[in-house]
Amino acid sequence: MSGTITEEHLVASTNNEHNTLFPVFLKLDKLTTLIVGGGYVATEKLNAVYQNSPNANIRLVATEISPEVKTFITRHNIHFEERAFIPSDLEGIDLAIIAINDKDISYEIHAACLAIGVLTNVADKPELCDFYLSSVVQKGNLKIAISTNGKSPTIAKRVKEVLNEAFPHEMEEVLNNMEKIRQKLGGDFSD
Repeated sequence: MSGTITEEHLVASTNNEHNTLFPVFLKLDKLTTLIVGGGYVATEKLNAVYQNSPNANIRLVATEISPEVKTFITRHNIHFEERAFIPSDLEGIDLAIIAINDKDISYEIHAACLAIGVLTNVADKPELCDFYLSSVVQKGNLKIAISTNGKSPTIAKRVKEVLNEAFPHEMEEVLNNMEKIRQKLGGDFSD
């Protein structure tokens, strides 16, 4: 059977490289995120953060910003400093997303973050990332994060499309009903 996992599959999967990332869902309204950059990549990162955490607390620093970023920061009331990054920008920051094209400056910002324990995502530099932004499927309160360990964003996008089609639009109603049953039973559905 093609869909059956055999012992050979399990052994083969343990002998190969595998994704060791720990998936976690952060409450970005309780953390402060710094985004450095104001171009296309910064727009992508802002959209990814706000689609998943509309109440995220974000600060943005960039020497210049695109019209899209300008519209975004105005609409979402994001604190913005139009200038180059300085190390004091990291005061009170929990996460940093570096979305600039200058490799040398990206390395400098990463080093400053590393020195004070700020978790960092550096666009297109997986070796400098403490975390990645995942592809996300969301149906109401059901949220599924997808990672290919940086190997193929195209595959992650396709898996997202498949899962979006697989889960019913009524998923929120299903989750609400399951929550009511869980409360009635006084806990989880475990044995």
